[in-house]
Amino acid sequence: MISRDELYRLVWSEPMTTVAGRFEVSSNYLARICDYLNVPRPGRGYWAKLAVGKAPAKALLPPAEPGEPESWTGKGGPVVLAKPQASTPPRVRKPRRARDQIHELIRDARAHFENSRPIEDGDYLRPFKKMLVDVTTSKGGLVKALALANNLFNELSAAGYRVALAPHVGHYRREGIDEREIIPKKERARWRRSHWAPQSPTVVYVGTVAIGLSIVEMSENVAMRYANGKYVRESEYVAPRGRFQTDHSWTTTRDLPSGRIRIDAYSPYYEATWSNSWQEEKARTLDGQLRSIIHAIEAAAPVIVEKLAEAERAREAQRRRWEEEERRRERDADRKSVKQSVVDSKAELQSVISRWSDLINTAKFLSEVAERAAALPEPDKSRTLERLALARFFLGDLDPLGPFLEWRTPQERYTSRYPDDGAEGS
Repeated sequence: MISRDELYRLVWSEPMTTVAGRFEVSSNYLARICDYLNVPRPGRGYWAKLAVGKAPAKALLPPAEPGEPESWTGKGGPVVLAKPQASTPPRVRKPRRARDQIHELIRDARAHFENSRPIEDGDYLRPFKKMLVDVTTSKGGLVKALALANNLFNELSAAGYRVALAPHVGHYRREGIDEREIIPKKERARWRRSHWAPQSPTVVYVGTVAIGLSIVEMSENVAMRYANGKYVRESEYVAPRGRFQTDHSWTTTRDLPSGRIRIDAYSPYYEATWSNSWQEEKARTLDGQLRSIIHAIEAAAPVIVEKLAEAERAREAQRRRWEEEERRRERDADRKSVKQSVVDSKAELQSVISRWSDLINTAKFLSEVAERAAALPEPDKSRTLERLALARFFLGDLDPLGPFLEWRTPQERYTSRYPDDGAEGS
């Protein structure tokens, strides 16, 4: 495991190619690791300038921001995030940003959202860019949604919490968005097209705990009329005024953006579920609730950490159960192998005994043939002895001790991995 400090020391002590060779990776790969860990590295031509005493000053290593990786496993392995902790160092409250100050996640976001895929009038935007702040809104609600997101992020930053796009290395999830203001019991049709989704969730780090944030323009169920080749709101439909003019139209309902905003907060960890939401109301705007929303997010951090710890305990208990089951299977297989070695050894011994009897009888038969051949006159004697020699050649070694010495005992066939189990034949 290589820490940020260690990697910083290495890349400023030797060229990148040399350091990369130590870890068996390319210099480009090591450069990406430095970017992931926010470790500054020498620029192009640094070592040549250093050789002639004209190198620029070494860049300082900035402190790790909450949620940033703190180490690297090395040799092509992943970077490692800090484990979420309930107890965090006291946060430093930063000077409050002005409401008109633009948060880095909101800067240039409007232009990217407006660069959308083709949509129907009044529908939700589907921008081409995926690395964007998590905002689901129509074109009409875009300015309002981004303004609320900017105020929320500025308040969180002033409270000492970092708001950023989640890194890919953390394997964070983004909770599915249901933009409806009033969610009926009946589920939506599965074929319905989903909303645009960012590539990475937007999260705020409360200490080392990430909490997902989504800004959603809610939808309302609206009566629609299909007329002249397109759908229009029933409230905006104007019927033909001519005496003999008529529209061949029909009505239906659709969920359309309402202009009212909701803030969703949720746990981005797969093993810990938590969520909360705050909807805009006529008598009370969300801007006036930002303080209470931040307090709720703060209170959620230890809850999420406890759920993660509970999931870790459950995973550890499951791992122990799997290991115990595997050990049990291995012991059962070992006992079966021990028993089978006894069965096979006994069967082989019976075969050796039968072979012994055959060899004794064969040897006795050949010996008697030799005795009788000795008493025969020539040329019968020679012919008989020639046939006897050929028979001995075909039969080979007739020593009965050979098969017995080749017989394998149960222990020679299989050695138990668990001799203390007292299995049969051990």
